[in-house]
Amino acid sequence: MSRPSTEAQYLASLVPPSAASTGFGRRSLLRGALAGAGFLGASGLLAACGSSGSSGSSGGAGGGTEAASGTLTFGSNQSDAVPKQAYEQLVAGFNDPNIKITTNTVDHNTFQENINTYLQGKPDDVFTWFAGYRMKFFASQGLAGDLSDVWTSLDGFTDGFRKACTGDDGKQYLVPATYYPWAVFYRPSLWNARGYTVPKTLDELKALCRRMRRDGLTPIGFADKDGWPAMGTFDVLNMRINGYQYHVDLMAHRVPWSDPKVRSVFSTWAELLPYHQADALGRTWQEAATGLQNKKSGMYLVGLFVTEQMTANLNDVDFFTFPEVDPAIGSDALDAPIDGYMMSAKPKDADRSKALLTFFGSKAGGDLLVRNEPTTLVANSQTDVSGYTKLQNKAADVVLNAKNIAQFLDRDTRPDFASTVMIPALQSFLKNPKEIEGLCASLERQARTIFDS
Repeated sequence: MSRPSTEAQYLASLVPPSAASTGFGRRSLLRGALAGAGFLGASGLLAACGSSGSSGSSGGAGGGTEAASGTLTFGSNQSDAVPKQAYEQLVAGFNDPNIKITTNTVDHNTFQENINTYLQGKPDDVFTWFAGYRMKFFASQGLAGDLSDVWTSLDGFTDGFRKACTGDDGKQYLVPATYYPWAVFYRPSLWNARGYTVPKTLDELKALCRRMRRDGLTPIGFADKDGWPAMGTFDVLNMRINGYQYHVDLMAHRVPWSDPKVRSVFSTWAELLPYHQADALGRTWQEAATGLQNKKSGMYLVGLFVTEQMTANLNDVDFFTFPEVDPAIGSDALDAPIDGYMMSAKPKDADRSKALLTFFGSKAGGDLLVRNEPTTLVANSQTDVSGYTKLQNKAADVVLNAKNIAQFLDRDTRPDFASTVMIPALQSFLKNPKEIEGLCASLERQARTIFDS
């Protein structure tokens, strides 16, 4: 069975128009580096705090190598149990006795927060990262290796995937691995027992939330301890209320954050917050998933990766896309980010690093991910997906039928703005959802400082 040909439609709008022309200065990069980098040290930042685990070999499937032995390091943010094991199997599958690969696995959030300093220090030869602005940013700073020649050896990716992995200079800097939609997940057995039905409009969603609360459930599971999960709620509300193009323009600061349409997003969210799981800032997304797993929460807006926490009940997990808010806009836009692999600007051995990346992006690499991580969608269309679960096939279909795809807030805008402005702003809103006017004014002041510099 071959995977549904989702890429053409999926990737038609992955890269916002602004992304192709946006440049970033060294000053912006330094301003975007988080203070948290200091506590880990600037040299070998992420590798130092990772678990040096899987050593595997490389070469055969990845292309020709010299007979002399060598060592490569692979920096991975796949720290949760299921994907961590899958990536261990992926590395082990790259099998050449002449090359030893040491994997440094780091907590996903720590990896993200410290990536700037990591890349300016002593990064791993190859590392996991994301498509979108986040890739372009580091490529434009000379902190990522050119993978254009790797792409000449890759099959199974459309021009859309190539575009999503291309920097402002026209070169490719990322090899795609997986992608996943954000949606509202729930347990069908619970819903069937209670007689709940999937809401089609915002009013129906609110009515369902009220009913769930009467039934003793937390209507919407929620967590934002790590700062980024709340971005998914902002994204979907903005696209439902104002449309996809407005969302793209806002991320590029072509419209101001003080615009009444932005205030409308926060106002709508404030109406929904009483139905959200309380004390979100003290909870990780994995902990919120426990409420869904234990049927204490009725639903949970999150990425497909939530199923990593529910592998024992995959047959009892389903989802729906966030319902319509404005009939004129509809509900056919969603976040569906691409994850992948990059190479540092100065790897110890560029040829072997590229051979490893060629294998990672191959059908064989994709097949290993499918077999070992049944909770995501593999990007290479040649991958054997006969083992896809019903949920994975549905997710692929949803992406295929989406009219517009966003990469996620912290990948669709400047990384310094996402990390230093949006995370604290959204967490401030969650603490005090009544101060919307002041919040939007503050966002606009900070956006001007960053985007106009």
